[in-house]
Amino acid sequence: MPKFASFDTRGYPTVSPRDGYERWAPTYEATIKPDMDTWLLDQLTSVRWSEMKRAADLGCGTGRTGEWLVRRGVKSVDGVDLTPAMLEHAERRGVFASLRVAEASATGLPGAAYDLVTTVLVDEHLDELDSLYRESARLTRAHGVHVVVGFHPFFMMKTGMPTHFEELPGSPVAIATHVHLFSDHVRGALAAGWSLAEMREQVVDERWIAQKPSWASQRDVPISFAFVWRRP
Repeated sequence: MPKFASFDTRGYPTVSPRDGYERWAPTYEATIKPDMDTWLLDQLTSVRWSEMKRAADLGCGTGRTGEWLVRRGVKSVDGVDLTPAMLEHAERRGVFASLRVAEASATGLPGAAYDLVTTVLVDEHLDELDSLYRESARLTRAHGVHVVVGFHPFFMMKTGMPTHFEELPGSPVAIATHVHLFSDHVRGALAAGWSLAEMREQVVDERWIAQKPSWASQRDVPISFAFVWRRP
């Protein structure tokens, strides 16, 4: 697996995911770009969201994905996140059946209980992916679905940009970032018994550049991706 350090052009001070998101939580909602993930979720055609009775949102953060799922007709969503401060924001949304502090790959949630598992903007903070896919396979019922949306590895390698935030103006802090090739996802998912049902990628296009003109130099570079995995 490539090391992000081989591509890092920023050299920001780096903290762990738990520490980073604890510190980012107060400003996260004001700084995250919705098109990074929810635009891709809207493009997926292989998932009938309203037929999903129970979902587990792993790495639920402030609850943006959980709220999106409920608006699309998912009946019940349980959220898991590493960071209590992020879960406080998620709780205020009032859309989760339950919330707990836990690792995405070791949730403590009941097995074979979910129609859908989502993992959104999380995989780049995991050392490896095998345990994530094993956990989502454990959680889902037969014919269950796992939707993974992430920061595109090509973008990270081309730009050398880690996931980061500004705790103080002009003082960026990076959150430990890992580059996972798509082959890492495929290998881990297949080993856990998943089959690929759909894949989408989005690039930096005019819509992105209109909101962030400084990214014009990244035109047509893939920025994020979505996998839909399905249990037999």
